Amino acid sequence: MYGLIGRMIAKEGKREELIKILLAGSSGMPGCLSYVVARDGSDPGGIWITEVWQDKEQHAASLSLPSVQAAIAAGRPMIESFSEHHETHPVGGHLL
Repeated sequence: MYGLIGRMIAKEGKREELIKILLAGSSGMPGCLSYVVARDGSDPGGIWITEVWQDKEQHAASLSLPSVQAAIAAGRPMIESFSEHHETHPVGGHLL
């Protein structure tokens, strides 16, 4: 398995709208085992995204899906910055 954990910062007042876009663009991604979007409890603009994929190649392929491309295009203007990005190798867990 292949995992990603990342934190982005939404522009002021845009976090909820950006979360909706991220969630709408995440359906129907082949090879995606888990995609979780969470509000950062200590930063009013912070968003954490945790992903688990069957493998790195399926994650890379997902970036060309029309729904993902549309989410990227719609969300990009609302992103202030990316603050953290970690690749992981999940070994299991509930529902995996």
